Amino acid sequence: MKSRTRISVHQTQRMALTTGLATSIRILRADAAGLSRYLEEAAAENPQIILTKPQVQEWLPRWKSAFGFDGERPEQAAAGPSLVSHVLGMIEGLRLNPGEARIAMALAEALEPSGWIGRPPVAIAAELGVGVPAVESVLHRLQRQAEPTGLFARNLADCLRLQAEEAGELDKPMLALLARLDLLARGEIDRIAREAGLDVADLRQAFGRLRSYDPKPGAGFEVSAAPVREPDLIAEKGAAGWIVSLNRSALPSVTVAEGRAKGRAEARALIRMIEGRNATLLSVGQDILTRQTAALEGGLGALVPMTMAEVAQALGLHEGTISRVVAGTAVDTPRGTWWLRALFTQAAREGGPAAGALRDRLAKLVADEDPDHPLSDDALAAALAEGGASIARRTVAKYRTMLNLPPAHRRRRRH
Repeated sequence: MKSRTRISVHQTQRMALTTGLATSIRILRADAAGLSRYLEEAAAENPQIILTKPQVQEWLPRWKSAFGFDGERPEQAAAGPSLVSHVLGMIEGLRLNPGEARIAMALAEALEPSGWIGRPPVAIAAELGVGVPAVESVLHRLQRQAEPTGLFARNLADCLRLQAEEAGELDKPMLALLARLDLLARGEIDRIAREAGLDVADLRQAFGRLRSYDPKPGAGFEVSAAPVREPDLIAEKGAAGWIVSLNRSALPSVTVAEGRAKGRAEARALIRMIEGRNATLLSVGQDILTRQTAALEGGLGALVPMTMAEVAQALGLHEGTISRVVAGTAVDTPRGTWWLRALFTQAAREGGPAAGALRDRLAKLVADEDPDHPLSDDALAAALAEGGASIARRTVAKYRTMLNLPPAHRRRRRH
């Protein structure tokens, strides 16, 4: 047989991870802090990329709610069990004498979910039958040892003062702002400058630092709470319902330098990628929070079952895209800063409430229990069943472990 050499043409398709595609994926899954670092690196390598630092804008929702608490405080639920256990562990490590330990326990019981104490030292001293200076001394020690800084503050101004002092930023402009938080909440920085005799620019710099503090350090111990930092999204309630917007103060603006130098095409491509990332993040965040409106209204105990597949189908995106977008993304709400990923939760059983909602209810049950007679897992399961959530004792034990809650015998108060 004779062999022949033939030329043939075949058409095939395959996905290639190009440099542009890899960059797009990296930008899509980056949070605000990570994207800012990436842009700084890109601008250092490409002089055609011009970055402009973001301007400090309006107060975030968590700040507005904090200002609301600074006067007459509404009725609030008891501080969550994670905060209580954290504080009790801290008190045990201080090696207080019996009298000081008794005062410290009374102060811990006075903690609100915000991390502030809800009762004045005078009232606590009268209840314990001790002098006010003794309570003030223990309170001062707890404030100095507390982590995060700001726990055991008397009010919002005291909470921010402790954080500014710890950061070495308690200068004249900061003191002027803290003394006039009512004016600052209304944005009257010019009036503060006139009253304090300070430069407006210095006050604005102090305002930028103050805005990075945590007005409610106790809220970070709640289920699904995100670390305090500049969030990627902001959720606020408007006349037509809940509105989700990008946090423009978390990212620098990107423009292309003038002229015809090399690198302009890459700079324009980077801007398109960022615009695509922002549009995708905004649409995903809006869809998630529209589905979880009940949680925005009533807290995490009102979470409804939701999967990434459902959101992906509604938006016409791949489920992997949703996963990349919500990874490390935080949204600021009037109830605190939440991870978007934490809002996805399966039903504990078919037709039942969301597992995340059950964990939140479980945390509240433990927070409200009698410390002398803590609830067993069977009792917790029965209490949840009374609320319409019938789950097994072993499921309660699993959720309790996820919440870092010890069993009943370890939660019992020791006399």
